Amino acid sequence: MSLSLSLFSLQRKNQQGVALITVMLIVALVSIIAAQMTTRLQTQMQRSTNIIFNQQAYWYALGAEAFTKRVLIKAFKDEPEVTHLEQIWAEEGSNYPVDFGEISGEISDLQSCLNLNALHPKANAKSEAADSDGGKPTSPLKPESKTPSATASKSTSGSDKQLPAATVLERLIINLNIEGIGNFEAEAMVNALTDWLDSNDMITGSGGAEDNDYASREFPYLAANSYLGSVNELRLIEHFTPAVILALTPYVCVLPQNTQHLININTLDAEKPELLQALLDSSLEDAQEVLSARDSSGYENLEDFYTLPELSKIKMAKWQKTQFVVDSQYFKLKASARFNNSYFSMSSIMKVNDTQQIQIISRTIGRN
Repeated sequence: MSLSLSLFSLQRKNQQGVALITVMLIVALVSIIAAQMTTRLQTQMQRSTNIIFNQQAYWYALGAEAFTKRVLIKAFKDEPEVTHLEQIWAEEGSNYPVDFGEISGEISDLQSCLNLNALHPKANAKSEAADSDGGKPTSPLKPESKTPSATASKSTSGSDKQLPAATVLERLIINLNIEGIGNFEAEAMVNALTDWLDSNDMITGSGGAEDNDYASREFPYLAANSYLGSVNELRLIEHFTPAVILALTPYVCVLPQNTQHLININTLDAEKPELLQALLDSSLEDAQEVLSARDSSGYENLEDFYTLPELSKIKMAKWQKTQFVVDSQYFKLKASARFNNSYFSMSSIMKVNDTQQIQIISRTIGRN
């Protein structure tokens, strides 16, 4: 009898031990689940907070865009026919403190740089249409060089149907004196860019590149056969090396879906005379003299520019004169906003219409 009681007592203790272990396992499992739920809840709360902060930074950036519109409207209300660097929009980038952050922005004139989309074949059609209508001609044929140039010469002939913008781009690449880049390489880049923009599969010149050239790469792709969306797109185009793109970036830009090739002589950067050198097909010294002769308020009309004594030794062809204007329609805003720990950057391209209304052409999110 005592033996059976001992066995029963031992069995009961074993069952209590198993029950205790089971309870401990359940408590541990519940604790793990609770910890995971807490972690997920905290993550979701932080994510929601980040979204709210980022959204507020986005609205701050849009506020910078709205403010830029007012600045441009004010500038062109006072001087509707002229755009120059003494106007309020041309001030250096400014920072504005706001609640829990700040807004910064900088406006630049997109007609003080070379529009790469002006190499699109549609620019040729527009030139021919202007000629047939009796308007100001912009010859699609590349003219002979009229003046001696320290860096560009008749050897930059390229295609017989090369557009003025292509001629300028070719000269600009040469004028930048990039190591290892000469006339042949510059012509090849222009041809490759032309093929990237046109809609056919015919190779332009000896340096052109079409779908077969890009499809045969380790990571294949096809030519865009359309307008450029960004200067960064040059990285995809044959012959354009990082060194060339880095050197070109301060001098070129992209107008979305637009082949316009008009340079505002009033807003050209005096510290970057290489673009004017390419436009005039002159020496670097002559281009520097022309920019140095410009008043801070620029020229009221093109005749004042053409009659400069510094231009007397540069014989400009008719097509070269049609490149210049004294007013601008396209501007770019680089805006950034910070709210708490969130940062937002945006680039907006704006167009000033004939009625002095501002139209947003495109927005690019991120640092570009």
